[in-house]
Amino acid sequence: MATVTRPALSTRMPPREDLNLFHISQLQFDMAAELLKLDPGLRQVLRTPRRILEVSIPVHMDNRQTKVFAGFRVQHNVARGPAKGGIRYHPGVSLDEVKALAAWMTWKTATVNIPFGGSKGGVICDPKRMSKGELERMTRRFTYEILPIIGPEKDIPAPDVYTDAQTMAWVMDTYATTVGHSSPAVVTGKPIGLGGSEGRHEATSRGVLAMAEEACKLKRIPLRGATVAIQGFGSVGRVACRLFAEKRAKVVAISDSRGGAYNARGIDPLRAQRYKDRTGTVVGMPGTSRISNDDLLTLKCDILVPAALQNVITLANADQIKARIIVEGANGPTTPHADEVLHRKGVLVVPDVLANAGGVTVSYFEWVQNLQGYCWSEDEVNARLDGVMRRAFREVVVSAQKNHAHLRQGAYVLAIGRVAEATTSRGMFP
Repeated sequence: MATVTRPALSTRMPPREDLNLFHISQLQFDMAAELLKLDPGLRQVLRTPRRILEVSIPVHMDNRQTKVFAGFRVQHNVARGPAKGGIRYHPGVSLDEVKALAAWMTWKTATVNIPFGGSKGGVICDPKRMSKGELERMTRRFTYEILPIIGPEKDIPAPDVYTDAQTMAWVMDTYATTVGHSSPAVVTGKPIGLGGSEGRHEATSRGVLAMAEEACKLKRIPLRGATVAIQGFGSVGRVACRLFAEKRAKVVAISDSRGGAYNARGIDPLRAQRYKDRTGTVVGMPGTSRISNDDLLTLKCDILVPAALQNVITLANADQIKARIIVEGANGPTTPHADEVLHRKGVLVVPDVLANAGGVTVSYFEWVQNLQGYCWSEDEVNARLDGVMRRAFREVVVSAQKNHAHLRQGAYVLAIGRVAEATTSRGMFP
């Protein structure tokens, strides 16, 4: 009997990637530091988190038992201004994740050139299984534990995954009650009535749209009629869906944690939102066919917006991506090795440190308004946001072209250069 020789399994499988977020953030930094020919000592300073605080959070639960949660606050760098970064509540929160997100905030604020450093916070919990009272008690105790290192001129928290304006109101009130005076600038993303900024809710999505428009100009693709797939139908993806539709782009696919919905003729964002509000998912929406999140990523489309999770575009699927433009609404959706594959394929990736910086930009506006005791109109906020984002895009493109690199490396070179200059100018004490 003839022997059939089969190719080794390894020849058909992509090499294993290190998907640890902190390791990825360090690799991205190192690649840009090489292009900058950064001094080794300065490189060590910039890649190392400045301060890491790990706290235990005892909480009286509704069943009268006490549960202890673990929480983190990481300040990565404050050379250019107070640390800035959200607080997330999620069962999968880890210290390495928070360290990576803090580093990305440093580079994000520097990319769009606003005077903040980078930080991040997180609590390991399942907010979907907690009552409002339990969440409030946990938030207030967490705030009390990190209170020595936060403040309007130290570190300014904001909402993130499974936290919102109400969470920030609790943080602000706990801080103010403890220090003994009102301090609205201690957090951003607050309710409007407590000093929040007009336009903050839609800011990240508006930034995503602006970056998509600029990327379309660069690729000479009309946004009107362009096909768009959006992974994630949360606060960013949902608003982005509506904004793209208002620009007459055709959103052909959306998804959430349960799966996705596809319609080649386009999906009405308002109908999708009503269906999601009623059922808790976009899956099964009338007039659409069901697709998986993995299938959504590899759809043939003009613009792909990963707006949900990290590490969704990897070596395992990068070669199957058919989008012409990727605008990263989420933090860390694309791995460094996948970046290289996409770059070789001619896919234009607008990186997270630029694409989703609209939120922190309007957070900066909110902080400024709080310090001045003044309120800007939504039109003024949106106009200022648009100007910051489009200017940053042009600067990133110039940086990428100068360094013969893709846009992520262009953004990192620009950002790290700015932080390095500030660090060098300040010097080290003592």
